[in-house]
Amino acid sequence: MSNPLSTLPKQVQLALGLGLLTIAGLVQLWHVYLFAFLLGCATAFDAPARQTFVSDLVGEADLSNAVALNSTSFNAARMIGPAVAGTLIASVGSGWVFLINAASFAAVLASLGLLRIGELHLKDKARRTKGSLVEGFAYVWGRPDLKAILFMLFLIGTFGLNFPIFISTMSVSVFHAGASEYGLLTSTMAIGSVAGALLAARRERPRMVSLLAGAAVFGSGFALAALMPNYWLFGLSLIVIGVSAQTVTTSTISLVQLSTEPAMRGRVMAILLAITLGGTPIGAPIVGRVADSFGPRWALGVGALAGLGAAVVVARYLVRYHHMRLLVNAGRVRIVMDADAVLEHA
Repeated sequence: MSNPLSTLPKQVQLALGLGLLTIAGLVQLWHVYLFAFLLGCATAFDAPARQTFVSDLVGEADLSNAVALNSTSFNAARMIGPAVAGTLIASVGSGWVFLINAASFAAVLASLGLLRIGELHLKDKARRTKGSLVEGFAYVWGRPDLKAILFMLFLIGTFGLNFPIFISTMSVSVFHAGASEYGLLTSTMAIGSVAGALLAARRERPRMVSLLAGAAVFGSGFALAALMPNYWLFGLSLIVIGVSAQTVTTSTISLVQLSTEPAMRGRVMAILLAITLGGTPIGAPIVGRVADSFGPRWALGVGALAGLGAAVVVARYLVRYHHMRLLVNAGRVRIVMDADAVLEHA
């Protein structure tokens, strides 16, 4: 059983350390870099453990819904958290906000401590060997579906999930808006993300065709946002991007967990999260350079190409391994796969 309890205290220590340095007036920029690096290291262990721990809590039947609901709570926090943090920083200062953040982990640790271990849905533990990481890559390489999903996620995560760059450059350079307008755009996208997570929670089981649709809408949403003539229409397009982004990420995590052998789940999730978390910092300088050299609208075009490219990757997999084809009957377009099973229509 994966246990996130082992890594959470490190995050508490980091929040406490940075908070105390800030309050004492000793904090320097290199401290922030160091704490950010250490937090990233802790997250590298914590995130895969938390993701695989979900299946131990709810079992396979409810896993898809549990992942989606977990994403809903996360994105709700993204909506409420910045506003609360901004108010607290203005009233008590940044140092005390770091300490409050550290104290908030008490609720998480208490919840984990109150878990009824006997009711968990335990799986067989993976055997620890020297070649465990290589074995994980070999497992993924032997699964065409996982390769398609991870490559799709690489494209979207690297070039499409740099939302702070997209929103800030459009807000400041194109619409000449201030900090409050930027915050409103961020909250607008978060609303779309929450809506996407709730829609994902309604699905009994994620399917590859959901990833295809999500990636296509994601790319189209970016193209639409790049063409928006004013601030308010741009904000509406961000809702579309938020819904599709959450559909892709939530469905990807659910599908990978449900289709992976329990003994390999932790390793595969570690690879998935490495691609998700590691791709964005790689793409950020590229997207930023495009925005600086050619304009924010062209940077959004990069996100559009990433989404549409990801859709092509999934479509190629479905055509090759599930014989996907489009049928037009009485003006209706149907996506048909395998034994003439109609999966979606428009």
